[in-house]
Amino acid sequence: MKIGSANDSDAVKAQYATSKGLDTRISFHDRFSTNKQGFGPWIVSNYALGEGMKVLELGCGTGSMWVGHEDLTAKCGRLVLTDLSEGMLETAKENLGERAPLEYRVEDIQTLSFADDTFDAVIANMMLYHVPDLPKGLREVRRVLKSGGTFYCATFGEKNFTDVLAEWFRLGGEEFHPNHHFTLQNGAEKLHPFFEEVTRMVYPDALHITDSEDLVTYLRSLASFRSVLDLPEQKIREILAEHMVDGAIDLPKEYGMFRCR
Repeated sequence: MKIGSANDSDAVKAQYATSKGLDTRISFHDRFSTNKQGFGPWIVSNYALGEGMKVLELGCGTGSMWVGHEDLTAKCGRLVLTDLSEGMLETAKENLGERAPLEYRVEDIQTLSFADDTFDAVIANMMLYHVPDLPKGLREVRRVLKSGGTFYCATFGEKNFTDVLAEWFRLGGEEFHPNHHFTLQNGAEKLHPFFEEVTRMVYPDALHITDSEDLVTYLRSLASFRSVLDLPEQKIREILAEHMVDGAIDLPKEYGMFRCR
């Protein structure tokens, strides 16, 4: 099963064309994650945004990270939320509204339209592993970031629940190619050519899933799980049932972020 390879652009576009699948995945994690702080609030808690700062977020998705943080957005002199998907940006507008200092723009990290030294902080959460030419993208981030500015980028590790699930659903000798294009393990090495200071922070968490039907829905929201998508739902249920213990499925989560200066 080929899952989540970095160059599987069609699967990525399909998975993020609208907010529906992303909303499914966010609510799934909210329900079954053992760390109840929530990954999004934890990420935001690590932002150091001062009064009047100009901030750029790449791959903002539904804008959910900013919901409930009006005090933080109000601090910003300019907050530009960008995504490759117009559908995602429309949902972000619905969630956050169209008001100062918010701006919404379709942007590609590899070819940013902003001038050099524009932003005090740049954010790229859970998206760098999808970038076809990552050095080009990081070079663009460094270009638009002011001297002394900060780059925040969240990602996952290489011992994550998706890797476990992919192993469970391996079929007929098909290959398994997890997306390890940018992880907690190799991210620092890829960031260091562009930033002098790179700090890794780990968010402790796991999944304790007490409703396997929600896991079935989650799996079917992942366009990169091609072989799983082709299976009848009953077959998916049977495979998951093999891994249930005392009515629950436990899976590892390895999430965190890098802060770069």
